[in-house]
Amino acid sequence: MIPKTLAEKLPKTITPAERKLIENAYLFAERAHAGQKRRSGEEYIYHPVAVASILADVGMDSVTIAAALLHDVAEDTDYTLEDIERVFGPEIAMLVDGVTKLSQVDQYASPAARQGRDIQQAENLRKMFLAMINDVRVVLIKLADRLHNMRTLGSMPPEKQKRIATETIEIYAPLANRLGIWQMKWELQDLSFRYLQPDVYQDLASRLQQRRTEREKRIKEVIRILSKEMKQAHITANISGRPKHIYSIYRKMQRKGVEFDQIYDVQGVRIIVDEVGQCYQALGLVHSLWRPIPQEFDDYIANPKDNMYRSLHTAVIGPQGRPLEVQIRTWEMHRTAEYGIAAHWRYKEQNTRQDVEFEDKIAWLRQLMDWRQEINSAEDFVNSMKTDVFMDRVYVFTPAGEIKDLPRGATPIDFAYAIHTEVGHRCRGARVNGRLVSLDYQLKTGDQVEIITAKRGGPSRDWVNPDLGYTATTRAHNKIRAWFKKQNRQENISLGKEMLERELSRLGIDQKIELIANAFDMTSDDLLAAIGYGDVNLHQVIGKITSAHKEETGEELLEEDAEVHRRQVVTISDNINVLGIDGVMAVPARCCNPLPGDEIVGYITRGRGITVHRRDCPNVQAIREKEPDRLIDVKWGQAPASTYPVRVKISAYDRSGLLHDVSALLAAEKVNILESRTSVNSKKHTAQISATLEIQGIVQLSRVLAKIEQLPTVLEARRVT
Repeated sequence: MIPKTLAEKLPKTITPAERKLIENAYLFAERAHAGQKRRSGEEYIYHPVAVASILADVGMDSVTIAAALLHDVAEDTDYTLEDIERVFGPEIAMLVDGVTKLSQVDQYASPAARQGRDIQQAENLRKMFLAMINDVRVVLIKLADRLHNMRTLGSMPPEKQKRIATETIEIYAPLANRLGIWQMKWELQDLSFRYLQPDVYQDLASRLQQRRTEREKRIKEVIRILSKEMKQAHITANISGRPKHIYSIYRKMQRKGVEFDQIYDVQGVRIIVDEVGQCYQALGLVHSLWRPIPQEFDDYIANPKDNMYRSLHTAVIGPQGRPLEVQIRTWEMHRTAEYGIAAHWRYKEQNTRQDVEFEDKIAWLRQLMDWRQEINSAEDFVNSMKTDVFMDRVYVFTPAGEIKDLPRGATPIDFAYAIHTEVGHRCRGARVNGRLVSLDYQLKTGDQVEIITAKRGGPSRDWVNPDLGYTATTRAHNKIRAWFKKQNRQENISLGKEMLERELSRLGIDQKIELIANAFDMTSDDLLAAIGYGDVNLHQVIGKITSAHKEETGEELLEEDAEVHRRQVVTISDNINVLGIDGVMAVPARCCNPLPGDEIVGYITRGRGITVHRRDCPNVQAIREKEPDRLIDVKWGQAPASTYPVRVKISAYDRSGLLHDVSALLAAEKVNILESRTSVNSKKHTAQISATLEIQGIVQLSRVLAKIEQLPTVLEARRVT
């Protein structure tokens, strides 16, 4: 017997054979999970029944519902996939195999185990994404599984709640959005928000509840006015208030920099009509009743979103001078908006436009995943999905009017590679809406982009430098790296060595290439070649140096005093840990200004605590020879100080506005200038700017210096040590 909660969700059109299949799957799962309980204490079978009910509610077919009932059997019971295939056939077994959940990892696992869990999680997500190529129902079951887990997340420990909520809001909610299943998207976002920022969530939820009566009264008045106008125009329309979702309110508050009251005042209604022509008629009536707000109209009927969403959106100054948001769509559009790709199964008996849309969507998913299968690292794969698939989108046009869908932050170079690999390689400039723009220009929805190409040539290595912002898509990164990989290996090694040595010199870091290569588990030549063709960027290298804390030159100091080895490491400030000393002031030395990531050593002063020097500081070399006993081992702590003073020198050809451009760039990077001095050589027409900057760490310093070097006429920007 099918549980009542599930039976009520099944469509009235279900056949006896389909009902029997679902009943058999339930009985099999109930027998398999007998005696098992969830962390909340409830019988385990309630979970697969809840997952199946969610899928039935969005209209999935009987095979998917049966697979949902069985989705944990192979993982959590003595039954195997072979048993499931023998009883229910290969199709259901394939779906169950695709959604078999991750093995649980103890929340108190060691850091190494946690890292292993993260890698395994990335691999699992990769398999889930690739499963969309063969059967999108795998992902729909996984989304329903995650939705019920989020509904029952309260029984989990706080650390696990935050981890699962973070993954949900970063991966699963955007995935539901891309598949057009708005019902799931909104609930996944709100539930994640509840655990990630509980105080903010509760505050907004209580405010919404307090204003509910007032809001409903205003919406009723708007509906009354619109219903009267639609009736007079002989348009049959269903008009309702649009539900308010807590996370969307929060996002809008953050995006617009306003308070709750200003967002809450925006009323929303939805008008559903029978035909497309009536959508535009209704739009005209809305605009005749109330004044439209400029720049607030979107026609997603003429230009549908790539998740099949179609609707008209407008905003007007409604009754009592309050902003009013209006969505206008047909019933068919509404079904697609609510159920997305799942609408193919819910309304497949109509055999209309839905089948065409479904096939288009599946073709898009296959194209989306196809080239990503070349990415070896599961983590890189998932990161590429976050960047290219789940970020907010911009829709831009080719000169011929073809729409290109790109992630927000995409540039003309990303656009060029989206057209064709060769267009990307030979891109040398771009016109946006008829005017020349720089190659790091961030495209906006509605832009028309024309790429200027050279007859021959290849990409620039600067394009994959994350500091410079030339590319945002993984496709562009991979195509550029592939181009450089084809170049001569020795040439890449030489270039990689030149790039690395230049970066280390610019940052004032004294580190042997062999030690850096060891941190990557590579030979020196392999690392240099990887840097040369762009597989490893300088950001990653600096990050490795920062985290590795190799103390090659300091080992003999520890060995001289065995007593030091037995002392505990205690924190004496927010940012520096010192071996064996408590309650002593530690301050950075002014002679070398060490930054987090630099190798450091402490010097015990007379009456002024400990000064912290870079290990390669000339003053330390002198102390090492004369007073080695006054040097003590120190290391950076877990919470570095917010900023550190760093001296930099900028060399450039002199020009008007040079200092202004440098200052503007530093302001944009939120870097404070403590002092600055400029000297000009009028004979050579050169200028030198010496400045002391407040820097958070080596990685930020690397980014800032790289961007300064991109300014016109700047020859070099480097740290002074």
